Amino acid sequence: MKHLNRFLALFLITILCSCADDDDSASTPSPTAINFQFKSTINVGGEGSSEISAFDPDTNKLFTVNVESNEISVYDLSNLNSPVLLTPLSISAFGTPNSVSVYEGNLAVAVEAPVKQNPGQIIVFNTETGMMINQYTVGALPDMVTYSKDGNLLLSANEGEPNDDYDVDPMGTISIIDLNDDSVTILDFTAFNAQEATLESQGFRVFGPGADLATDVEPEYIAVSDDSQTAWVSLQENNGIARINLVSKTIEAIYPLGFKDYNNPMNSIDASDKDQEETLKNWPVFGMYQPDAITYTSINGTEYIISANEGDARDYDGFSEEERVEDLTLDETVFPQSNDYQNEVNLGRLKITTTLGDTDNDGDTDEIYNYGARSFSIWSTTGGLLYDSGNDISEIVLSQTPERFNWDWEDNETDKRSDDKGAEPEAVEVIKINEKTILFVGLERNSQVMVFDISNPMSPQYVQILQRATDYAPEGVLAVSAENSPSGKPLVIISNEDSGTISIYENEE
Repeated sequence: MKHLNRFLALFLITILCSCADDDDSASTPSPTAINFQFKSTINVGGEGSSEISAFDPDTNKLFTVNVESNEISVYDLSNLNSPVLLTPLSISAFGTPNSVSVYEGNLAVAVEAPVKQNPGQIIVFNTETGMMINQYTVGALPDMVTYSKDGNLLLSANEGEPNDDYDVDPMGTISIIDLNDDSVTILDFTAFNAQEATLESQGFRVFGPGADLATDVEPEYIAVSDDSQTAWVSLQENNGIARINLVSKTIEAIYPLGFKDYNNPMNSIDASDKDQEETLKNWPVFGMYQPDAITYTSINGTEYIISANEGDARDYDGFSEEERVEDLTLDETVFPQSNDYQNEVNLGRLKITTTLGDTDNDGDTDEIYNYGARSFSIWSTTGGLLYDSGNDISEIVLSQTPERFNWDWEDNETDKRSDDKGAEPEAVEVIKINEKTILFVGLERNSQVMVFDISNPMSPQYVQILQRATDYAPEGVLAVSAENSPSGKPLVIISNEDSGTISIYENEE
């Protein structure tokens, strides 16, 4: 019945929603009083000039990570129709900026060291004057920074990536900066080394050359509870989420996320970029969830973690896990030659990991594992999967904007990313509007942002797609409440990494 309901919902979407004008929102919104409409675009610069943004409602300033110029670009959004460029904040003396977060007139910037395996910095600026307030040393490669909801803590996810030769691999860590006394607590995962085998049996991955769990984990993104007592951290490459107690400043648990079965009728995918068609089929393949961004929300008193299941592979000169199915030796009892799985129009082109799949250690592949899950998921706060969007993203795109299906903007070619990770859901953000809980899902490859009403977390409802013809690769999606918005209406601000643009949409309910 659940599968039938989802099919009927998609059918109604097709009937009720019109196809996209490629220069604006890509469908007529569903009748939910949610209707985000384009306001303006900021052309920041070239590729890498607009990655992650933060908004300060006290000054109406938008702060954007600009890797191209090693600065934080600053804009006055008092007039949403005509943003004004202000003096940027230079970060070049410290390293490369990766992330920003704002709380009550303070801007925190996560900065990786010139040698990214060295400890990074969190730099805090005054949003009004642009003056530096403080500087904190954190772990290697701080990739994301955020304030706790009460503003007492700054948290950074320190990814700890190896160098390209893979002979220097710092531990992935979490830094907790207590702004009451400026103390810095750096948490590592050594306490979980003894649990490695158990966690791996549940779908967690530890696979770097010679690495133990504490060295292998790469914290990616942080979500914080409303009461500022708990945080969750995505461990993307490792296919897990960690839970942090912010009161005791300890890592409480690691939750393996397991795998998604693409043989399930509701999980069908297009696995080939050479089949000359955009068709979803079932395959004997598993997807690793591997979330990038995660976010927290509470709905009717229940807490949830939402993930964008992008997927990611380790591909270095010193170590690479990537391969294509056509180059594997498949176990013929599982993958009969008569099914021609290794043909490029079937599974042959699909990118997979070589670190999983030889279940009987006889040298051939018994199970196939693809990167990411081509979906968003809703999890309990203890890592239980409550809802996964299955193949809905693909189905909706095929229905509403087929020209963007698994798109590659550089070649302007549909189906180009089917053999990799599909649309690559990268960003998730939640906003409350009129007692509704609205989710934004940024699709990096499709260069779109999908809008869902998740007021019922077990049955999210599609609302609309946001896209612009000149916006490529949304990296950051930022929601601004009506209370904090310059116009008094809810906003979503989309930072597009490859095009170097920022587009602002306003809810016209």
